[in-house]
Amino acid sequence: MTPALLGSFLGLMAAGVPVAIAMAGSALVYILLTGDLPPFVVVHRMISGIDSFPLLAVPFFIMAGNLMNHAGITNRIYDFALALVGWLKGGLGHVNIIGSVIFAGMSGTAIADAAGLGTIEIKAMKDKGYDLGFSVGVTAASATLGPIIPPSLPFVIYGMMANVSVGQLFVAGIVPGVVMAILMMLTVAYYAHKFHWGGDVRFEWARVGKAIGELGLVIGFPLVMWALVLAGVAFNYAFGLCIAGLLIADLKWKFDAVLPIMTPVLLIGGMTTGVFTPTEGAIAACVWALFLGLLWYRTLTWKMLVKVSMDTIETTATVMFIVAAASIFGWLLTATRVTDAVAAWVLAFTHSPWVFLLLVNLLMLFVGCFLEPTAAILILVPVLMPVVQQLGIDPVHFGLVMVLNLMIGLLHPPMGMVLFVLARVAHLSVEKTTMAILPWLIPLLISLILITYVPSISLWLPRLFYS
Repeated sequence: MTPALLGSFLGLMAAGVPVAIAMAGSALVYILLTGDLPPFVVVHRMISGIDSFPLLAVPFFIMAGNLMNHAGITNRIYDFALALVGWLKGGLGHVNIIGSVIFAGMSGTAIADAAGLGTIEIKAMKDKGYDLGFSVGVTAASATLGPIIPPSLPFVIYGMMANVSVGQLFVAGIVPGVVMAILMMLTVAYYAHKFHWGGDVRFEWARVGKAIGELGLVIGFPLVMWALVLAGVAFNYAFGLCIAGLLIADLKWKFDAVLPIMTPVLLIGGMTTGVFTPTEGAIAACVWALFLGLLWYRTLTWKMLVKVSMDTIETTATVMFIVAAASIFGWLLTATRVTDAVAAWVLAFTHSPWVFLLLVNLLMLFVGCFLEPTAAILILVPVLMPVVQQLGIDPVHFGLVMVLNLMIGLLHPPMGMVLFVLARVAHLSVEKTTMAILPWLIPLLISLILITYVPSISLWLPRLFYS
């Protein structure tokens, strides 16, 4: 009866049925045809699939990203990036990438980056006379940093499915995110040299010095805190003293972006030191975003907060329904021994981790064109993890490879959500947006190759902090 399960799923997908309904529907068809289990099992397994503590992080990370978008934080991030790198040749291209690196530490999703920061960046580049195709391409490529640099919703889903520490996955994404950003900035530099672009703001020591000062505060925060801890001050008091000092510095010197930039530092620092779990870290990110929007900048109104809450509920419901549907589908894949059959077939074909990773990359790049990342992770992890374990591939490293593949898939038709968001923002057709994105696949695919075949890029920091 296994063909009934897979055949009904593929048939429903081909008919244009949403992927979550296709997974739950094919599971119900299988159960009705076999008659071995009551149909109520579908509901039971779907409910148990979302009864997970790590999944509590999902709505809070979504809300934190929405709060940052609605509270005007994106404008402050853009201004900071403009002061820091806007004077370089091809300035706004570099600003686009640096802004996405910072916003990635708050939102955790590529779509939030493209819809929030991307709207500001594309308009600014258009006003400065940049080619619209270039503007859309660099915005799309930089949006993929959202789920790589922590926090990351796909990492939360993968960690739950693969039974891997979400904290390690978050830390593992830092260096790959930096590598991706450098390769994208080199691509911008190439275009700037080719078309003889200059900077978009004048180089002024005062402006650049202020941006470097903000960056210094962010870097200095954990260093000062650990110095206080090593000097014998209790961690909670050291943390509180540093936060108080940061607020005073921000108030005195009017650093507009330093507090938002602190978000990923607070999250990663809190998780690696054991102050809170990734789920609790998601709540901390929300509290921090509320503090910034309601009390510090006072740009967030109660009416806006209600809208943010409703948007968060809508997005969370969609994600959770996909997780629930994939739970019953994945359970039946395991029960019908499809996962064992796939593992046996792969191992009969090759025992080389390098060849396996090549095949997996090709598979996930293809799947990413048709499935939303959450659904793809939930379907593929139960199938591929047995092979990953038998070949001795580190599951944290494999998680980075899987998520990056699926993020690249967001830039492709027919299901690429970032593609459609940017087409709407830039008022371009999907076909023209696709052509604009194509050259930017080069730095993304180079990043994928490096992350796939140089595991230390992903594993160096987790081994340092979690050994």
